[in-house]
Amino acid sequence: MDDETSGRSRRQFVKIAAALGATGAIAGCSDDSGSTGTPADDGGDTTATPTDTPTAESTATPTETPEQTTEAPTSTQSGVETPYSVSIEPMGSVEFESVPETWVANNGSWADMGIALGQEPPKGVWLTSRYHTQYYDEIPGVSVDKSDMVSLSDGGAVGKEQFFEFDADVHVIDPNFLMNRFKGWEQADIDEVREQVGPFFGNSIFSTGYPWHQDYRYYSMMEAFEKLSQVFQQQERYEAFEAVHEEFQTNLAPVVPGRSERPSVAVVWGSGDQPKQFYPYTIGSGTSFKHLRDLKVKDALADSDVKDFHSERAAIDFETLLEVDPPVILLRGQEAKSRSEFQNTTVSFLEDHQTASALTAVQNGDVYRAGSLYQGPITNLVLTERLAGELYGADTELFDRERVGQIVNGDL
Repeated sequence: MDDETSGRSRRQFVKIAAALGATGAIAGCSDDSGSTGTPADDGGDTTATPTDTPTAESTATPTETPEQTTEAPTSTQSGVETPYSVSIEPMGSVEFESVPETWVANNGSWADMGIALGQEPPKGVWLTSRYHTQYYDEIPGVSVDKSDMVSLSDGGAVGKEQFFEFDADVHVIDPNFLMNRFKGWEQADIDEVREQVGPFFGNSIFSTGYPWHQDYRYYSMMEAFEKLSQVFQQQERYEAFEAVHEEFQTNLAPVVPGRSERPSVAVVWGSGDQPKQFYPYTIGSGTSFKHLRDLKVKDALADSDVKDFHSERAAIDFETLLEVDPPVILLRGQEAKSRSEFQNTTVSFLEDHQTASALTAVQNGDVYRAGSLYQGPITNLVLTERLAGELYGADTELFDRERVGQIVNGDL
């Protein structure tokens, strides 16, 4: 780093209490609109092949160890007790002298959590195209403007200087993700950003397909959400959302049919208006599959010869998909489209294609958008309810949109 950068002044109100390497685990998406037609930049590791693929059991939950105790004090209306610390793997205990105000998020999962906690949008996310802020259109009083938000991976690389330009108070990013996703990032770079800009606080929760993430725990969406609420000292908002989430699960339960009547679905990435190749996903225990686990769908690819994207990184064609012939097809890479746009472009193409039109799902009109890769507490409510309507015919609202808006805006 040059002298000008190294001498840059920095508000020293956030610091880390434990070295990143203390756990011993620090060894370690293209545009969702479909401009390149591949999910290679969805956060999957491009430098190594996973030793095992995500579990295909649709009811699986993230692998967990007993919950760590956080040292974060409870915020009060009169102010926040400082300093305070919050623990999360792989960082360990991270200490804050004041509540962070500016931040950077790894992806839309964490960004959505921050919005749910009443925070300003992050300065940057992994790919802004995959942070689908249109989901907020359904929530009264909630909107996010992405016009000034930066895509960390624009240009195919994430530069260290970006982090100095952001000058964020906290980076909600798993440092192992940076070091294993891009060449050039080493522990020394993580330490430099941590010491001169702000700490890292995050965990790559959306996928369990990372070989470098096998030595430390994953967190469920709500567990990660609770951790972030402690960072921003918004535990009351978290508790209010927890109540909404529990009520939603209660409302969803009678909608989901018995096991014998649940559909068998194939989740594949097929972007663009006329997809001809597809990247298959077995339903795993990362947060990107939470809505499918909650809906208890069966995995059509789990018992087939088709390998998960994270293990093979190979595409399949219509002929291979026809061999499996899933009753329902859930397409990823289509979230930038509205339901009508999806029907009028992608679905119409499949219906008119000589081979694709022979698929049972296409013939029966059971091809749907699969939902985004990145889910937080608001996104998950919207996506799960949407798919509950498409798969199970649910025709009533399963969560209180007005209440969600109230929580985001601090009316607790």
